Amino acid sequence: MIALHGFSRSNYYRLARAVLIEKGIDFDIVKAVPSSEPELLAHSPMGRVPFLTVGDVSISETWAIIDYAEQIQPEPALLPTEPLERAKTIELIRHLELNIELVARRCLAAAFFGGNASDELVESTRADLKRGMKAVSTLLAPTGPFLRGKTFSTADLYAHYTFILAPGICEKVMQFDLLADYPILRERLAAIAERPSIAAAEA
Repeated sequence: MIALHGFSRSNYYRLARAVLIEKGIDFDIVKAVPSSEPELLAHSPMGRVPFLTVGDVSISETWAIIDYAEQIQPEPALLPTEPLERAKTIELIRHLELNIELVARRCLAAAFFGGNASDELVESTRADLKRGMKAVSTLLAPTGPFLRGKTFSTADLYAHYTFILAPGICEKVMQFDLLADYPILRERLAAIAERPSIAAAEA
């Protein structure tokens, strides 16, 4: 039996859920929140969610969950099989995660949980996000409708769940529109948001 553990406010949980839905994999949902309690650490060594349980085996970290899903249910493929295009898709995913999502999270507490962000932190985050956006834009396929062209992939799901979080942080803490200079990306994200798996994951 496969079960996905997490909670709905986590964009990584919803990302993993959308992947499993895209794959047509049967799974149960178990509510779990980040914790340093031994019971959770036994499943997720850093106490984070989501994590997947497959019988008595646990898999933490979203990328590992996605890779497992890709291996047990190859169709529909969410990563290209052609080596270069697969590498470019993973490259885009890593830029989305490392240079947009995780950078924006520096100011997450200030945006949504009443925390504070120093002027220095705000300005360094803004500068790094602008660099990250330029990097992401260079990796988009010239034509869509998806980020890497005609084929829907994990990169599109990563992008959706990156850009439902990061722009809100930018608006609240930095007062700027993260997507203002990237209308093509904004247009493709709007199309991706209509994906049935995303609607199901958000429900």
